[in-house]
Amino acid sequence: QVQLVESGGGLVEAGGSLTLSCVASTRPLSSHAMVWFRQAPGKEREFVAGIRWGYGTTYYSDSVKGRFTISRSKAENTVYLQMNNLKSDDAGLYFCAAGSGYSATLTDYFYWGQGTQVTVSS
Repeated sequence: QVQLVESGGGLVEAGGSLTLSCVASTRPLSSHAMVWFRQAPGKEREFVAGIRWGYGTTYYSDSVKGRFTISRSKAENTVYLQMNNLKSDDAGLYFCAAGSGYSATLTDYFYWGQGTQVTVSS
């Protein structure tokens, strides 16, 4: 059983930056992936970014490419999401998830954190 704990959410002005963190209770295997999804009120949970734990290969949704950066610290079992130039559309509850391989599909992930709220003021 893997537990994931997110932190770093908050209120930020449009154009500002935030860095989210997600700590895993156990060290992911090299074949595993960790991802970020987000969910705005009344909308479905959507893929934001992902990283393969072993090689660090990264993936982004088109809506955040060039503004967000996902990274991981193997020593700290932590994945980060650096978010720059935030827009009102970026607001929502951000979830960290872990899976046995990379996928942008929500149902492929069994382990989820509780989420951290990101609010963007215009």
